[in-house]
Amino acid sequence: MAKKDHFLITCEHGGNRTPSRYRHLFAGFEALLQTHCGYDAGALALARELAKALDAPLFASTTSRLLVDLNRSIGHPRLYSEATRDAPAGVRSEILERHYLPHRNKVEAEIAAAIVRGSRVIHVASHSFTPALDGAVRNADIGLLYDPARPGEAELCRRWQTQLRALAPNLKVRRNYPYAGKSDGFTSYLRRRFPAEAYIGIELEINQKHVFNGGRGGGGLGGGVLGAFSPARSAL
Repeated sequence: MAKKDHFLITCEHGGNRTPSRYRHLFAGFEALLQTHCGYDAGALALARELAKALDAPLFASTTSRLLVDLNRSIGHPRLYSEATRDAPAGVRSEILERHYLPHRNKVEAEIAAAIVRGSRVIHVASHSFTPALDGAVRNADIGLLYDPARPGEAELCRRWQTQLRALAPNLKVRRNYPYAGKSDGFTSYLRRRFPAEAYIGIELEINQKHVFNGGRGGGGLGGGVLGAFSPARSAL
């Protein structure tokens, strides 16, 4: 008997808020908070659309990734930013306890509980990417990131890409672009915690040019993403 799917939406870079307790660390970095380094523009609005449409729990952070990056593993050189990496060890530890572990632990507990109930978890982490990086233009509108070694993830993304191309042929949809899905990130960590038959983790990346040109939620991309997701996942 096929397992019932339990949908879970997260947004690790949903805002650029800096807690007052640590605001002094950002002296000189105020402008950076407004850029793609500070948050993923449009990602939270899309995450909310997904959660509402799927009747799924949403776990989101609106604290800037420049405080601590929820999509990086402990020990990763970019866990802390240029604003916080030189803070005293005690301050960095406190940041982890207050602003990193609560989000990660809640998501992991939600997944574990759903699996214990006999469900298969489909986790979509909502992100966005800057249209150009280091002078190179990103050649995609939507990216679907996954681990090619996990058949469920590969198949879902292949079907999702096919459906998106049918619904919105003007959009360029690429798999494992602009980043590799198996590189360090929250979904990569969760894959090590849960087996492939019980956990499917996908990072959804939208090009921020659609956010800036068409509104907070991706300039209408949300409807296409949702419309393509339902038939894609139902065929798994």
